[in-house]
Amino acid sequence: MGSLYIGVSGLQTGQNALNTTAHNMSNIDTTGYTRQQVQQGTRSYNILSKTASANAYQETGLGVNYSRVKQIRDYFLDKTYRQENGRSAFYDTSVSAIEEVEDLLQELQGETFSEGIQNLWKAVQELSKDPSNSVNQGVFVQRCNEFITRGKAVYEGLAEYQDNLNSNLKKEVDTINEYGKRIVELNQAILKIEAGGREHANDLRDQRNQLLDELSGKGNISYYEDVDGNVLVKFEGNDFVKEDSINEIALLEDEVTGFYTPYWKNLADTTKDPIDISSARVYDMQQTISTDTNTDIGSLKSMLFARGDHRATYEDLKDADNYEKNISQSILMNVQAELDQLVNKVVTGINEIFKNAADKAGSYPDSTYMRDGNGNPYQIFNLVANETDQNGDPYFTINNIIINGEIKQSPSLLGFIRPDQKVDQDTADALKTLFTEAVHTLNPKVHTKTNLANYYNNLVSQVGNTGSVLKGISENQQKTVNETYAARDQVHGVSSDEELSNMIMFQNAYNAASRYINVISEMLDHVISTLGR
Repeated sequence: MGSLYIGVSGLQTGQNALNTTAHNMSNIDTTGYTRQQVQQGTRSYNILSKTASANAYQETGLGVNYSRVKQIRDYFLDKTYRQENGRSAFYDTSVSAIEEVEDLLQELQGETFSEGIQNLWKAVQELSKDPSNSVNQGVFVQRCNEFITRGKAVYEGLAEYQDNLNSNLKKEVDTINEYGKRIVELNQAILKIEAGGREHANDLRDQRNQLLDELSGKGNISYYEDVDGNVLVKFEGNDFVKEDSINEIALLEDEVTGFYTPYWKNLADTTKDPIDISSARVYDMQQTISTDTNTDIGSLKSMLFARGDHRATYEDLKDADNYEKNISQSILMNVQAELDQLVNKVVTGINEIFKNAADKAGSYPDSTYMRDGNGNPYQIFNLVANETDQNGDPYFTINNIIINGEIKQSPSLLGFIRPDQKVDQDTADALKTLFTEAVHTLNPKVHTKTNLANYYNNLVSQVGNTGSVLKGISENQQKTVNETYAARDQVHGVSSDEELSNMIMFQNAYNAASRYINVISEMLDHVISTLGR
C-alpha cells in the first residue's frame, strides 16, 4: 500500500509545480514580480533490513517531497541596481533644474533680459555721441528702468522655482516616510506567514523589494534581512526602518524663506525653542558632491542642493570660502548671486559716476549741476528700503532697487552741461567705460575677466555648459541603470518560453505519477483477486 503514497506524492508535487508555473505566467507583466521556482527533494526512507557484515541497508523510499517555492534573485545585482538608480535620480533632478534655469534665462515669454542690458549699453553709446541731447538722455533713463524691471522678472522666476522645489521636497519626504511605513507593515505580514516555517510570503516579498527599488531613487540606502525575515533599512547612513517601526524624516520650516530642512525626528532636541536640529540634519549641505564618495545619490538630496537654503545675492560672492561651501553647488543660488552681482555693479557704477560728476562741479560756487533740490548728487537708482551691506554701504540688491522718480519723470534734469557751460563728455565716456572695462568675474572660482556688456552672455554660457555636462552624465548614468536592470531581469524576470517548457515538464511528471498509481492499483486489485480465489 505504501507504493500508492509514492504516486500520491508525485501527483501533489506535480500539481504544486504546475500551480507555481501558472503563477509565474500570470504575473509576467507585473512590476516588481520575481520568478518563483519549485524546489523538490526526497522523502525519508524506510529501512527494511540491515546486513551487519556489509553495513548495508535495504530501504524503500516514500516518494518525492515538495520542499519550498523560492524566489530567484541576485543580491549583488539588486544592490548595484539600487545604487545606480539613486545616482541616476540625482542627476535627472539636477538636469531638470538646470533646464528650468535655462528657460528662465532665455525668457521664452516676453522680451529677454539680455535685450534689456544690450539696449542699455546701446543707450550709453548713443549718449556718449551727444550727451546734451535730451532725447538721448530720455532713452538712457528709460533703458535703465527697463534693465531693472527685466532683471527683477528673471530673479523672481528663479525665486518661484525655488519655492516650487521646496514644495516638491515636502512631497518627496512624505513619500519616503510612506515607503518606510509600508515596509514595516510588510515586515510584520511576512513574519506572520513565515513564522510556522512552512510557507513563504513571496508575493509580499516582491512588494517589499519593489519599495526598496523606489526608495533607492530617493536617497542613499543600505539594508539587510535579519533571521526573522525583517528588512532593516538605513537612509543616508541613519536607521530608518526597524523591525516594527520607522524613524521618520521631519521638516523644519524657515521663518524667513519658508524653505524646509529635512531632519531626523528622533535626533532633534525638542526641549529648545525653536527646535534644535544641528545634530539631526539628514544632509550636510557643505559636503562635496562626488561619485567616488557616493554623495551624488538620491533625488531628495539633488532637490535640496539645487534649491539652496536662501535667496542668494551679490553678497554671497564676496567671500570665496563662503561661496565654495554654501553657494557653488546650488544651481539656483549660483545663478541668483551672479545675476544680482551684474545688477549691483551696473547700478552702483552708474550712481558713482553721476556722484563724481556732481562732486567735480562742486568747485564752482553755488553749483547745482547733477544735484537735486536738496543739494544732493542725483542718483539714477534709489533703494526701496534703506539697507546696508556688511561694509555699511547701500545694499543695492535686485529686489531693493527703483529708478529715481524725479529723473524718470524729467530725464533732462541731468543736462550734461557743466557750470562752465561745456558739454560733460567725461561723464558720458565714464558710463561707456563702465560697460567695456573687463574687470569682472562671474564668481570666485572663475578667473576669466569680462565686461558688463558681455557679463550676462557669459552667465548664460556658463549655465549652458553646466547643463551640457549634467545631461551627459545623466544619459550615461541612465545607460548604466538600464544595463544593470536588464542583467537583473535575466535573473528574476519571467520568461514565457522557459515557463511553457516547465509546464510541459511538470504536466508530464503529473501524468507519469497518475499512470504509476493506476498500475499499482491494478496490481493490488489483481493480487487481492488472486488471494481471494
